[in-house]
Formats: sequence, structure tokens, C-alpha cells
Amino acid sequence: MSSYYSFMSFLSLLFALLIEQVRPFVYNSWVQEQVAKGAQWIRLHLDAGLEKQAWAAWCAVALLPTLLVAVVYWFMIEWGSWFLGLIWSVAVLYVCIGFRQFSFHFTEIRDALEAGKEDEAASLLANWRRIDSSELKSSNLIRFLIEHSVVEAHRHVFGVLYWYCILAVVGLGPAGAVLYRLCEILVYVWTEQKNIVEGEEIVSSDPLLKLSRQIWFYMDWLPTRLTAVSFAIVGNFEEAIDSWRFHVNRHGDSNDAVILASTAGALNIELGVTPLKSQSFQDSGEPELRDAQSGQPPQLGHLKAVVGLLWRSVVMWMLILALFSLSRLLG
Repeated sequence: MSSYYSFMSFLSLLFALLIEQVRPFVYNSWVQEQVAKGAQWIRLHLDAGLEKQAWAAWCAVALLPTLLVAVVYWFMIEWGSWFLGLIWSVAVLYVCIGFRQFSFHFTEIRDALEAGKEDEAASLLANWRRIDSSELKSSNLIRFLIEHSVVEAHRHVFGVLYWYCILAVVGLGPAGAVLYRLCEILVYVWTEQKNIVEGEEIVSSDPLLKLSRQIWFYMDWLPTRLTAVSFAIVGNFEEAIDSWRFHVNRHGDSNDAVILASTAGALNIELGVTPLKSQSFQDSGEPELRDAQSGQPPQLGHLKAVVGLLWRSVVMWMLILALFSLSRLLG
């Protein structure tokens, strides 16, 4: 990809983030619902328990839309103009990326905690993350909020950013952002949601479950480690790396837990992975992470530190992309 289009990709990402901050995409839940309905329909008609059918179902819901986005981008660049390609990239990124897609819930829960309304905060968190509110006690409510917020920030911002850049470099425009988001939605839909047909529950076959989980794990493997490194750089580097290394040696190679380990070290707080089981899309059976850390229990003041950690990481990556694009443009 030419240096000119590299700089255009950076501008697309910058404009999408700025527009999303000024005017959040309010139809995000509607888009996810439509993808979920399509995934359920494909599962109902293509998933018959064979591996090749699982691949056909995944390609129909994830690969085809990704290719369509890339084709539209190519068409606009080749037969239209760079400006049309820029507009298309910004529009796609605007749908796929952004803090506001989850920060509303974070702010609402934080405000309830600051007002001393712990029961309301627990109810809001349970409704947001679809977890049992009975697990949300005052002693671990802040820890749960930090864990889910950090992972959601990774999936809605950093993971999308990385995959957008990876495929934009090879000329696929915003296709990487679409592929990453679809893989995340699919693994949740095919793992957690069921089709109800004439009163009978239709669940995903083992090959489809295995395929969607494996693809999501590999899609998210590099982004989680890049996010963990960025948290270490803008936070407490030594503690973050020690916590990350301890986790890998002790508990294995879980994507979500790598992010949480790095976050815990970067902020010198205790975090765990058990509350994320229903949303992590990993093979369950993940152990607690709290014995891997020597930090203090999360307090209300740490919520502000989490926001600062996330924003510093975004600024760091945007500066890196700006310098990379500028060096290619001038060199």
C-alpha cells in the first residue's frame, strides 16, 4: 500500500474516533441484533454437525461481509476517489470502534457508586454484562466493573484498531475492523444464544462451537498482547510485565486474563478472571488470577485511574500510527 493511502488510513481512524466522541453511534445495539439474527438463521439452516458445514456457516456470516466491505473500498479507491475511500473507511470504523459503545454503562455504574447506591450499581452491572447480581457484593463490585470495562475497551477499541491497521496495510481498508467485530459477536451468539423453533431449542453443534471459539482465540491473540504491552508502557511497566509473566507461567495462555494481568500490574491492584467466564468466550475452567498479584484491592478512586490508562494507551497508539504514516509519506 502506498504511503499516501497509509496516511489516509490514519486519518480515517482519527476522524472515526473524534466523531464517535462527539456523536456516539446510537444504533450499535441494533446492528449487533441484526448480526445475531443472521447468525442464528445461518446456524439453523447450515449447521448440521459436520466440520465443513461449520466452516460454511462461519464464512457466510463473517467472511462474506468482510469481503464485501473490502470490495466496496477497492471500488471507491479505484473508480471513485481517495475521498470516497476515506468516507467509507470512516463510516465503517464509526460503526465498529469507540469508547462510547460501552463507556455509558461504565459512567452510569460509577456515578451510582459515587452516590453510595451500591444496590443500583450492582443491578446496572448485572444487566450490562448478563451476570448474576447475587455475585456482586460491595467488596468485589468495583473489581468486577474494572475487569469488564477493561476487556470491553479492548474489544471495542484496541482490538478493532489493530485489525484495521493490519488489513489496511495490505490494501483491504476497514475490512479488518469488520472481521474482528463479527468474530466476537459470532462466538457469543453461537455459544450463548439459542434458536427457538416450534418450542424446541436449537443450539450450536460441537464443530461450530469449536470453530468459532478457535477463530476468536486466534483473532484476539495478538491484539490482547499488544493491549497488554500498551498498558504496561503507560502504567507501571515492571509490575505489569511481572504480573503478566506470572499469569502465563501459572495459568496458561488465556487472552482475557493476559489483559487483566497487565492491567492489575499497571495499576497495582488485584483483579481476577472468574467473573468474565460468561463473556470471555474462552474454554471455561479458567482459574482465579488474584493469587498472581500483590496489589491492593480496587477502590473507587481506581476507576479514574482505569480511564486514564485506557486513554493514554489510545493516544500512544495514535501517535505511533501518525509517526509511521508521516515517515512513509515523507520518505
